Amino acid sequence: MKTVLVIRHVAFEDLGSFVAVLDSTGYRVEWHEAGMSPLRREAAAQADLVVILGGPIGVYEQADYPFLADEIDLARERMDADAPTLGICLGSQIMAAALGSTVYPGAQGKEIGWSPIALTDQGASGPLAELHASRTQVLHWHGDTFDLPPKAKLLASTERYQNQAFSVGKRGLALQFHPEVTAAGLERWFVGHTLEIATTPGLSVAKLRDQSAAAAASLAECGPKFFAAWLGAVSS
Repeated sequence: MKTVLVIRHVAFEDLGSFVAVLDSTGYRVEWHEAGMSPLRREAAAQADLVVILGGPIGVYEQADYPFLADEIDLARERMDADAPTLGICLGSQIMAAALGSTVYPGAQGKEIGWSPIALTDQGASGPLAELHASRTQVLHWHGDTFDLPPKAKLLASTERYQNQAFSVGKRGLALQFHPEVTAAGLERWFVGHTLEIATTPGLSVAKLRDQSAAAAASLAECGPKFFAAWLGAVSS
């Protein structure tokens, strides 16, 4: 059986709708809870797939969260080997840092809520086509951004932040947004991120819940299709 190592930073930011895809394609999920134990680098390097999930910390906060350095090193090793690696939100920033880019608070403020992504020609020709704006919106929940790494190919943007998705090699994919979330799972986000929601101008739980009610159903269909297509492409 193939294995996927999933690095999780907070319990409620999980694999969401991607679990069913992994189950149907014969992957066994192994969880690593960041900061709770040392990252077993050799086992992580040998995993068939590594997924680095999101979290409310910054790549530049390694003094407070030293485990980030190990995650950056692992991402670098995986990408150097062109081994299947997916980074979501914080995970994408970790991948950018591993490729030598700077991660920093975005000048345009926090991007939180549902909106479409604009795909580049290369993005539209691959698995991300399943997330085309004509099919679905995606969830954004970040305040940090990064410079596009020199080796990376830009796949998607939004009006607020250009670098929303990039690929590196044939099997590395970094997504600043969240294609994995579900409406039910977001109820845990609304609890876990209560302080951020309350202190972000123009944002409220009610607004996010209304947006989710309108947008989550299409993502529930398109998100797994995207992930299955990407997984098939990098596993061949």
